[in-house]
Amino acid sequence: MKTVEEIKAAIEAAVPGAGVEFVSNPSASAQHSLRIAPQSAVAVAKFLRDDADLAFDFLSNVTGVDWPDKEIAEKVKVMRWVTKTVDGPDGQKVDQPVEETVEETRKRIESGCLEVVYHLYSVGKKHGPLVLRMRTVNRTDQVDLPSLTPVWRSAELQEREVFDLYGVVFGGHPDLRRLLMWDGFKDHPMRRDYVEPDDFEYEPTPHDEVLKRAQERENREQRTEGPRDRGLAAG
Repeated sequence: MKTVEEIKAAIEAAVPGAGVEFVSNPSASAQHSLRIAPQSAVAVAKFLRDDADLAFDFLSNVTGVDWPDKEIAEKVKVMRWVTKTVDGPDGQKVDQPVEETVEETRKRIESGCLEVVYHLYSVGKKHGPLVLRMRTVNRTDQVDLPSLTPVWRSAELQEREVFDLYGVVFGGHPDLRRLLMWDGFKDHPMRRDYVEPDDFEYEPTPHDEVLKRAQERENREQRTEGPRDRGLAAG
């Protein structure tokens, strides 16, 4: 099998403007991957499947990754006017504005995203895996990515799972709907900021941790209920 760098070069030669990025893996496995631009993902996938040397005809696995927003602290050098006491012409001490370079720590928020990871193999050539990645713009209102199900049918249920658990919306998917959770379920359970509800409507007899959460919720509601509310409830 060609190296990931060689495959990247082959993609760029075959798909103009492919927007392929090499992603290094510093771990012992050194399983490097390629991040592809969503707008060219289907064209890249077809090339990887149909190219005679690569022939990635089998997609084994699709999974999701949640990258939340994160705060980044950066040290920057800025010019600032400061007042310093210096010796004047007559030998007297005087205050004088002086421009000097100071170092400041500035914080910024880096927007998070959702990532989908595909593992490809070639049955005919007996090589792989090749790891492909795609990222959404953010985690809120721009979570669309193209479906690769039209290229590899084995992506169908796995993309539905990623849609269900992470919230990625796959454009061009033939049957995009929840797979594990029910239609009315709120949120996406595999996101890092997901909070489990205190109880579940499908569990008629709460027990163990579910019962404990339900009791804690009831206690919180009783503590926050005002005297007037209690009087109205009693009346």
